Amino acid sequence: MTKEDSSNNLRTPKEFDFTTGDFRRIRSLIYKRAGITLADSKEEMVYSRIARRLRATGYKDFGTYLDRLEGGKMENEWESFTNALTTNLTSFFRESQHFPILAEHARKKRGDGLFTVWCSASSTGEEPYSIAIILCEAFNSLKPPVQIIATDIDTNVLKTAANGVYTSDKVEKMAQDRLKKFFLNGKGKQAGMVRARQELRDLITYRQVNLLENNWPIRGPFDAIFCRNVMIYFDKPTQGKILSRFAPLMKPDGLLFAGHSENFTYVTNDFKLAGKTVYKLSSPSAGASGRPVENTEKSADT
Repeated sequence: MTKEDSSNNLRTPKEFDFTTGDFRRIRSLIYKRAGITLADSKEEMVYSRIARRLRATGYKDFGTYLDRLEGGKMENEWESFTNALTTNLTSFFRESQHFPILAEHARKKRGDGLFTVWCSASSTGEEPYSIAIILCEAFNSLKPPVQIIATDIDTNVLKTAANGVYTSDKVEKMAQDRLKKFFLNGKGKQAGMVRARQELRDLITYRQVNLLENNWPIRGPFDAIFCRNVMIYFDKPTQGKILSRFAPLMKPDGLLFAGHSENFTYVTNDFKLAGKTVYKLSSPSAGASGRPVENTEKSADT
């Protein structure tokens, strides 16, 4: 008996047999598909989330499910498989130190035309709406010269984001003046809910984007790119590749915002640190030069 077999026999019985080999196979698939690196400690999480897909698709074991998935027999299942393994922890004004920096950057760019932002891991929308609120305040208008492209690999969270409806507890820490200005309270069956105002929603275009894809369905130049708390799921070579593709999409003075636990200093030569988890181009000439942001319809679907 191998160590792998022995460890499997000691585990608490589950609804479906799940071996370390199944876990390694899933880990390999999600890395190839989305660049996500799963640690050994994520085995129980993976079982729980993919077991739901077995129930939904009617398969009785992981092996058959994965065989069908890899064999191209369930092309539509790839999206659900990827969505199941995507972590979407977010909140309004998370890592608040970034927003005054964004506001100051926007105020400096007044009169320069459209101010553009790419939120590259938008999850359920709290981050792009936070960006939109800050920019409305910076331009002192509910209809500022702003375009925000918000993307995520998970189509389910994009639909939630585009709808802009949240439970009241999601906004309970928000300043009351902001809440009253930018959100509407639900009534009747929607009591206890809030919805982002239409003017706020109009500033944001949603698109599904897998950062590992060779062709992103967006174009620069961007005044700012938010890529926060997503690079932690990628290995260093993948991080470097993505960052090298961000550089030509940025305006020469553009800012790149990273998550609190992310450090790109030793990953790329394209960016240099400009503040706490804020980066700018190492060489401004490497940035975009006047290429327009793609004018796409607002949609959470692809």
